Amino acid sequence: MNVQAIDHVNLRIPEDRIDDAIEFYSVILGFEMENRVLFESGEKSFFSFRLTDTSVVHVRPVDNFKQPNGHSYDHVALLVSESVKDVKRQLINAGVEIERELEPLGATGVAPAVYVKDPFGYLIEIKETN
Repeated sequence: MNVQAIDHVNLRIPEDRIDDAIEFYSVILGFEMENRVLFESGEKSFFSFRLTDTSVVHVRPVDNFKQPNGHSYDHVALLVSESVKDVKRQLINAGVEIERELEPLGATGVAPAVYVKDPFGYLIEIKETN
């Protein structure tokens, strides 16, 4: 097996908080939304946010949403080309609370990172590329 990258991540959200997902992932983080028309027409049970040419976050609204906890989910890590300092400024200006700042070891080595929670409790690591 020769894995090149993560293709996608699936996240569940409360079905009545779609606008919160769009605000956070599209407006604040700047990811392009995909499959909205297919979702709204009922052809797909999820919509997506494009992270890169080869990776997306699928968001599936459900009526029985349970907020993630330390036993069911830890975090997803996103590599960014800009400095964590710039990312932090952008997040703070958007009113997003920084949960913590570290220099964690990941697949690409050690680099500065900030951790934030999306509106549904999912922890997201935003890590500078080395």
